[in-house]
Amino acid sequence: MADGTYGGQSVKITLMVEGKTERVFLPHLRNYLQQHLAGRMPTLDPAPYDGRIPTGDKLARTVQRLLSGRFASDHVIALTDVYTGRNSGDFRDAADAKLKMRQWVGNDPRFHPHAAQYDFEAWLLPYWSRIQELAGHNRTRPNGSPEQVNHTNPPSYHIRQIFRNGNCRDDYVKPRDAGRILQDQDLSLAINQCNELKALINSILEVCDGEPIP
Repeated sequence: MADGTYGGQSVKITLMVEGKTERVFLPHLRNYLQQHLAGRMPTLDPAPYDGRIPTGDKLARTVQRLLSGRFASDHVIALTDVYTGRNSGDFRDAADAKLKMRQWVGNDPRFHPHAAQYDFEAWLLPYWSRIQELAGHNRTRPNGSPEQVNHTNPPSYHIRQIFRNGNCRDDYVKPRDAGRILQDQDLSLAINQCNELKALINSILEVCDGEPIP
């Protein structure tokens, strides 16, 4: 795979993601990758789920199904949130989530587990000025690294609050507002502040023989 392809075909990657994340994040991910994988752009095939992706034996079966058969993917990337409402106690942190997914699936190098800590919205916090603009409020950005925002009040909580308090007087709605936040923004800003996002991007770059982000 010296040129990031298999037998002259682009690398096929299935992305197992929560359905709303798939709709709002994948277009921006593709735009970023196109800038860094000229001539080696993979085929990104989303496998969206209503809520968190499968766990345990179901995850193992799903991954093996995606990696086998006539229309098999070359790699499977699973992205889960550490915090997802009533399921918030499943994982201690992103490292625990990735470890458990690896244990469930086994040591298959074609499977790449990743986690957003604590939820996808951590990757939106670097664009706080854009969030303030859309919400119509100058509420201060939560302190600290975006991926270390308190688990009791995860990043999505802070974004909901500024939308509720702002001039728009509306709740943050992920399928509608996350895309608006990311529109025309440089994804590198979030990548440089969010190690879990960087790890996800690097998994894709590496299997396509791209240059990983240091």
